[in-house]
Amino acid sequence: MTQQLINNEDIVSQLDISHLTIEDDAPVDNIQSEKQQRLLVEPLYSSKVLPSPYFVAANVGLFYKLKGDPIVPDVMLSLDVQCAEDFSQKENRSYFVWEFGKLPEVCIEIVSNAEGDELSLSRKSKQKGKSIAKKDLYSQIRIPYYVVFDPLRQIQGETEMNGALLRVWSNFAGRCTELTPPQGITEVGQAVWLEEVGLGLTLWSGQFEEEITRLWLRWCDQSGQVIPTGAERAELEQQRAEIERQRAEDERLRADEAETKAQRLAERLRAMGIDPDEV
Repeated sequence: MTQQLINNEDIVSQLDISHLTIEDDAPVDNIQSEKQQRLLVEPLYSSKVLPSPYFVAANVGLFYKLKGDPIVPDVMLSLDVQCAEDFSQKENRSYFVWEFGKLPEVCIEIVSNAEGDELSLSRKSKQKGKSIAKKDLYSQIRIPYYVVFDPLRQIQGETEMNGALLRVWSNFAGRCTELTPPQGITEVGQAVWLEEVGLGLTLWSGQFEEEITRLWLRWCDQSGQVIPTGAERAELEQQRAEIERQRAEDERLRADEAETKAQRLAERLRAMGIDPDEV
């Protein structure tokens, strides 16, 4: 896989990555994008719905060749790989394809403005001399699943999202195919299944870390049920515990009431000269 992505000149020096910039001081995305990234990362670790090992991260450089800039997905998921223990080593702090031995299965782009080149190059990017949009690049390097989520409807031209909030493409055997319907996914509750990953993606309306209902992209199971965050799982467990406590309390009250009735009946029988133990 690695040799398909880097040329012979790269292979000669692939252990020398001193010339690569893997971190910079650029600010994070807007608040909505930052929250959305965490909502796609944390549940996969806290819910453990995937067989270990796997790697999911936000805003980490994906170096698919030794020479040249990386691509930086908002979120990427890679199965059957594990981070190295020592993050002090430069080769362990980014996703180098030649170190992990494979490409990630899923790359997700969350649209925050019209300048992100998710589906086509913006005018600003063209002026800077860029020649390829992210969708075409992901297709070129054969990322199995490419996802574009446009929650704020920033790229809605006819050649882009065209009214959709979510579009997903698969790329197998060199063929790029859209998995979402022609109109894309536009409604909460609609989902798309990523067969080779064993997870789906769905639009979800709800509260995440604040008491404001917003539109989010969530991982889901095959039935469309969202994969819960750690906080959601804790809340569900607390609700179950409260239900169980209430059930036990109701049973205790019913038992006490039955015992009280039995005692009253026994007293009435004794008042009538009848031994309740002989009845």
